[in-house]
Amino acid sequence: MKKQILWITETAVMLALLVTLQALTKAAGQYVTGSCVNLILAVTALTAGLGSGAAVAALSPFFAFLLGIGPQLLPIVPAIALGNLAYVVLLWALAGKKNCSIGRVVSAWLGAAAGKAAALYLLVVQLLCRLLPLQPQQIEMFTAMFSLPQLLTALAGGGIALLIVPVVRRALGK
Repeated sequence: MKKQILWITETAVMLALLVTLQALTKAAGQYVTGSCVNLILAVTALTAGLGSGAAVAALSPFFAFLLGIGPQLLPIVPAIALGNLAYVVLLWALAGKKNCSIGRVVSAWLGAAAGKAAALYLLVVQLLCRLLPLQPQQIEMFTAMFSLPQLLTALAGGGIALLIVPVVRRALGK
């Protein structure tokens, strides 16, 4: 029971922090908001574990949609959730253990960022932009949003997370 309460608490705190950062940075644009989202996803996965990371990754795009952040096209929201999940799963699988070498952590960071960017590009640009009845300017906008910026924000957020995670783990006694 204690473990379940801890899991719920950690997940809720990280989700609340993520939604708050999304709302506060909305006006700053995709690069700032996206980096903040990836920071929280990475910190959650590497401190609270895969379950919490996956829950936050899957839920955050739906909250963003409700807050008017990001694309206001509902079929894209699950694709963003899948991209977030790819990031969290890859990062946790490759560097979720306490005593990983720096080389493994850096490889996990780079691999997770590339995996998320690739997943979003394939799902949104290559699949949904072809299946959904979109105008050419919408396709252009989604192509711009779900290509290089995804890699850059995943790298930025993940890089900052790698600096923060050891401190957070020590503070939490993990």
